[in-house]
Amino acid sequence: MDERILERVARDGELQTLSPLELQLNEAPLTIDPTPRRRVKAWVRFGSTPIQVDALAARWTSNAVGIVFEVRRREMRCWVWSGAVTEME
Repeated sequence: MDERILERVARDGELQTLSPLELQLNEAPLTIDPTPRRRVKAWVRFGSTPIQVDALAARWTSNAVGIVFEVRRREMRCWVWSGAVTEME
């Protein structure tokens, strides 16, 4: 991914995340990795602009993944649907 494009997209819109209603964390089992190492590619949205980022899977349910990634050395966190995530090798 081109870091300059990611920086521009991140500057122009707010990072979107799934809502508590969508996540249903009080009803679905949640796994938390205290030291995330599982590398993934994930589609996220800044405002209405989608972009694929390299991230770490930090937590997950059967339907969603909580990811962590950086933009200009700033840590970003959000929840995305599990279908938006691909494992990296």
